[in-house]
Amino acid sequence: GIDTRAHRGAMRGGRTVAVLGCGVDVAYPPENRRLLTEIAAAGGAVLSEYAPGTQPLPMFFPARNRIISGLAEGVLVVEAARRSGSLITAEMALSEGREVYAIPGSIYSPQSGGCHNLIRAGARLVESPREILEEMHLAAPQRRSARAQLTPEEAHVYQVLSFDHALTMDEIIDSLPVSTTTSLPLLLLQMQLKGVIIENEMHAYRRAERN
Repeated sequence: GIDTRAHRGAMRGGRTVAVLGCGVDVAYPPENRRLLTEIAAAGGAVLSEYAPGTQPLPMFFPARNRIISGLAEGVLVVEAARRSGSLITAEMALSEGREVYAIPGSIYSPQSGGCHNLIRAGARLVESPREILEEMHLAAPQRRSARAQLTPEEAHVYQVLSFDHALTMDEIIDSLPVSTTTSLPLLLLQMQLKGVIIENEMHAYRRAERN
């Protein structure tokens, strides 16, 4: 979902903080367990106000949104219907004096109605990341070449992958020498932490950038 993509995008340029609506030892949804491990390993943080072992309940997620808005310098709402959990975070941020940004959409799209309401309420309309960086007086991070960060074994894996078509681990193994396949799970994890590849919801892998 959008939360997972936001965290992975943040890790490509730095660190990220995940605020959970359950205990820190509970992965919700379960397929995010690896993501939480990667966030911590990359120098980020996984936070929760709930005791370890606490299972997620619907009421916990709106409550944790106040922590998200409190930690943030600004909140960007990419897409939201008129009744959306994202609006709770944005409204809390507005009440706390944080900057709120919203991306407009079609007037015919029900998934953009919430963003339009935020803009009417004082959120800043943005159309590109550059606008947010300029507003916060930040410089875009300089990207190093993906290949320059890779070990020889990682480079072999990278050569097999493409940007447009994700491959499963079995498909990657079929294209690699046996000497590399034994350590493939670790290599894939290291490459994700470096931000050069992305794992999708089907546990298939592709390059993070078209090059």
